[in-house]
Amino acid sequence: MDINRKTAYQTLLDVESKKAYSNIALNHKVYVNKPNSPAFVRQLVYGVLERKMTIDYYLEQLVKDGLGSLKNQELTILRMGVYQLGYMGSVPEYAAVNESVNLAKRYCKSKAGLVNGVLREYQNRKNQMKLPSREEDEIRYLSVKYSYAPWIIELWLKYYSMEFTEALMQAGNERPPMTIRMNWLKVVKDDLIHALESRGFEVTRGKLCQDALNVRGSNLLESDLYKHGLFTPQDQSSMLVAEKLNPQHGDIIMDVCAAPGGKTTAIAERMNNTGKIIASDIYRRKLDQVDKEARRLGITNIETRSWDATRVDSTMVSKADRVLVDAPCSGLGVVRRKPEIKYKERSDEMELLPKKQLAILSASSSYVKPGGTLVYSTCTINPEENEKVVTEFLKSNKGFSRVERTLLLPNVNDTDGFFICVMRREK
Repeated sequence: MDINRKTAYQTLLDVESKKAYSNIALNHKVYVNKPNSPAFVRQLVYGVLERKMTIDYYLEQLVKDGLGSLKNQELTILRMGVYQLGYMGSVPEYAAVNESVNLAKRYCKSKAGLVNGVLREYQNRKNQMKLPSREEDEIRYLSVKYSYAPWIIELWLKYYSMEFTEALMQAGNERPPMTIRMNWLKVVKDDLIHALESRGFEVTRGKLCQDALNVRGSNLLESDLYKHGLFTPQDQSSMLVAEKLNPQHGDIIMDVCAAPGGKTTAIAERMNNTGKIIASDIYRRKLDQVDKEARRLGITNIETRSWDATRVDSTMVSKADRVLVDAPCSGLGVVRRKPEIKYKERSDEMELLPKKQLAILSASSSYVKPGGTLVYSTCTINPEENEKVVTEFLKSNKGFSRVERTLLLPNVNDTDGFFICVMRREK
């Protein structure tokens, strides 16, 4: 059995059955299975996730009893087969079908014939199969074409034009570059570029953040440069949050929703490991990752603690020079990296997010010294979680004023979608 397709299958099954995050599940399976082509595995996994609704639309026409009659095992194998046949021109069609049948024989033996028949039927009919009519139902057309839950499209159309929304969805289906943040504490940019290039990586400088480098090549996170803490993978939109916070040497800073720690460590590096960062999160196990990253990067000015950010810690009132609230959100800005987010249902929990975000922002504002800085950020493209939360906060907290607002969009900035608002407490 092909180890690459086996790894992709196991990853996709974990995402579908266990609701695992794609990036975490994929990294784990690659580490365990040691596939000989991790790049192929990643392309297949993310390709299936990005196009899942489109693929299912075609499969619904080919499976006699409908997709509801299938278990996750055979459905996952069929999705992989259709993606290889329809979107991966480098894969011979016979290999796509035969390897899918081999997977079925291993994981759902009684369905091997069905897998073979459905994929051969798709192979014969794929050039004649059409999307739903745009004229009859534009939302359904866009949902199937770009593979997004309809409520996301309806949400964006409340704030953006049809042309802009379609461009936004298309950008969300593109593979993002591998972007890294150099560690000021251990290396200068030119030396890091030279070290990466000498190991066979292609490197270009980021356009948005001075610490950013875009890197192409395999097994970057297996390199000695990563293990020695010379850089951290991070999108430029996320790096910009630390820049906008503008930490100074010797500051006392609170990062109230810190895990997994990318922004926390970026702040520490900009402070040259001076001052103190109190990094909190409600789950202690998540903070263990922050501690682990700090050790890898040689950072010693971070103190982690478990704390519910909706509650005020009376011992820290008016003691922080700067406070970062990188609030939990719907994540609609990072679908390039976590395509499974596109299929979330609009649940009661999601509807309550703005209320929770406002509660965290309000509680955290009490830590800011007079004249200090408060930054609110999210990785979503939902004004209800962004601008409306800030507006509501400022309405109830007259001692704070807005300094700067930044909205980054994948189709405009070629970054993840991010909202950043800088506020200042009056002296």
